[in-house]
Amino acid sequence: MAGDRGGGWYPLMLSADLEPGTVAGCILRGRELAVWRDGAGQAHVWDDRCPHRGMRLSLGFVREGTLACLYHGWRFGAGGRCVHIPAHPDLTPAATIRAAPLRAVERHGLVWTAPEDGESSAPQDDPAMDAVEWTPVRSLRIDAPWGNVATAIGMPDGCRVAVLDRDVAGPVLAAILPVDGARCMLHLLAGGPADRGGDRGRLHDLADWAQDVCRRMEETA
Repeated sequence: MAGDRGGGWYPLMLSADLEPGTVAGCILRGRELAVWRDGAGQAHVWDDRCPHRGMRLSLGFVREGTLACLYHGWRFGAGGRCVHIPAHPDLTPAATIRAAPLRAVERHGLVWTAPEDGESSAPQDDPAMDAVEWTPVRSLRIDAPWGNVATAIGMPDGCRVAVLDRDVAGPVLAAILPVDGARCMLHLLAGGPADRGGDRGRLHDLADWAQDVCRRMEETA
């Protein structure tokens, strides 16, 4: 299996899959996360646990720029602090009542997070990636270790994110999220805008290729 030399930033999901006012669940190396986008378009990544009763915040809903827990409706602002308790609407919640935000950045059509504070302020600072317009293709969950998947699709040893040169599809940005020791998510983006002539077929071919990768990896896992 390839080693893990991809740095401390992890590609959680395609930006296109996180619409404004929505929240989604995600798992990073066994750590459950809530990924949500406020009405202004800003993406946020938090630990998936309400500080009140431990309910998963990914089951909640976005309202007026806050993330609300489904259980008792406690609402948390972008910085994580509780700003409203429905059962006590006139009460100003204590500053100590807060969710646990992680750093979140969007780049190359992906939502990223860095669980450790020591990492750089931006993921994948690569001029080659910055120079390309990336079109989202699809994300797949693969029941196989991430390193095995990386090796199978031709990523450089130890990398979780890389540009692949495929003759049929052109440049492809492949980003792998380790879910746990036996599962991962593969996110794929194609180089260039999707509205060029013939590109729809190219994107479909790439999606089919990814599905075939998933099938082969799970058969041999």
